Amino acid sequence: MISTYTHYTQEQAVRYQPVSVPEMDQVAVSKTDHHWYAIQTYSRHEKQVRDRLLAVGIEPLLPLGKQCRQWSDRKVWTMLPLFSGYCFANFALTNSLAVLQTPGVVRIVGSVRPEPIPAEEIAVLQQVSSVNPRMEPCDYLTEGAWVEVIRGPLFGLRGQLVRRGSHHGLVIRASLLQRASLIHIDTAEVAPLQ
Repeated sequence: MISTYTHYTQEQAVRYQPVSVPEMDQVAVSKTDHHWYAIQTYSRHEKQVRDRLLAVGIEPLLPLGKQCRQWSDRKVWTMLPLFSGYCFANFALTNSLAVLQTPGVVRIVGSVRPEPIPAEEIAVLQQVSSVNPRMEPCDYLTEGAWVEVIRGPLFGLRGQLVRRGSHHGLVIRASLLQRASLIHIDTAEVAPLQ
């Protein structure tokens, strides 16, 4: 058996060293910017997707709210996602494969390609998720006066005030998802916007 080895001189090895092109480096840096994206999940998989994304090292956001559910023998307060079937995550598009391979994930929301959620909407969702308020599902398009919360843990939050039965609520919207939730709030905590 004959084996041949090729020996490279230093001059030949220098030819094969990687070359850095400044224009390409700038393009690569701009693609690694982190943005918040909405992730559609399988039905009732929102909490599992949140936990799995966190385990992979991706920052998730799953705003939850309390909702009273009638069981056969009693009423129970449960923590449910504000937007069922959706979770939010902060990642670079270069990491989208890791997100899509996460069990329970259906897709990253966007019309043609993944679209980032506006920073204002994420700030509202983060503020609401820190409080875990009473909530209920709501139509995306509702009529009501625009108000701002002037007291309490949701201070500074703006939205539409609507009346449901004997209580009032503040409508929180996610425009990309075309979904909304109603956060229960006392009318003494809000003031009309001018």
